[in-house]
Amino acid sequence: MTIENKLVVFKGKNIRRSLRNDEWYFSVIDVVAALTDSGNPNRYWSDLKRKLLEEEGFSEVYDKIVQLKLEASDGKKYETDTANAETLFRVIQSIPSPKAEPFKRWLAKVGYERVQEIENPELATKRTRVLYKAKGYPDEWIEKRMRGIAIREELTDEWQKRGVKEDQEFSILTAEISKATFGLTPAEYKEHKRLKRENLRDHMNDLELIFSMLGEASTTEITRNKDAQGFVENKDAAQRGGKIAGDARKKLEIESGRRVVSKENYLPEKPQRKQLGNF
Repeated sequence: MTIENKLVVFKGKNIRRSLRNDEWYFSVIDVVAALTDSGNPNRYWSDLKRKLLEEEGFSEVYDKIVQLKLEASDGKKYETDTANAETLFRVIQSIPSPKAEPFKRWLAKVGYERVQEIENPELATKRTRVLYKAKGYPDEWIEKRMRGIAIREELTDEWQKRGVKEDQEFSILTAEISKATFGLTPAEYKEHKRLKRENLRDHMNDLELIFSMLGEASTTEITRNKDAQGFVENKDAAQRGGKIAGDARKKLEIESGRRVVSKENYLPEKPQRKQLGNF
């Protein structure tokens, strides 16, 4: 099947999903079937929607339910209620079934951890280290990755202070740094490494991470010293900062006789038990 219609396995059941605006949307009916003993999941979901709308003020979340065509058991595609992970968890919270309790407890735990991280940001850093360690990354790589995250946050903080709008403009400036550093935008880089929705920097080797850090740290320094304001001036700083890293990369490639940009992924993906999304 195509990537847009891959199945995931959740509680021993097949959950259909589809990509919409680069985000996974899951079949609500399939999740209801997995978490209840109902012989008619469609009727169960219909009754639950009505109850939520009438009794729990679910209208705001209900508006986020999207109908997408998903393939059914007969091989044909039908309009099906789907939801992204955030909305789907809200639905799960409303299902009065013992099978849903583990997910409700998990959501409560995640919420509590988030509150802790807001009060003590160091906890978020520690948890990130633990996650990378669990995925099999060595300590030396983790140190570089964590330093890269800190440098990236420092740069985005500067952009926010200087009138750069988030999301689209952040993406454009990041692409300018990457293009000047590696000769590739992040999208081109991911294609080069045969990645899809994976995090690009999680698949970089040591040198790729180092030059990423150099490009962004140089951009931060130039941005501050030039007191860049607004998108245009910050774009110029991004190009200059990326060029510093790009020039250093090219010199290393000449001296070493080896390209820095690699097609290989630093940590090959290992088969994992499939669950709902990445949770």
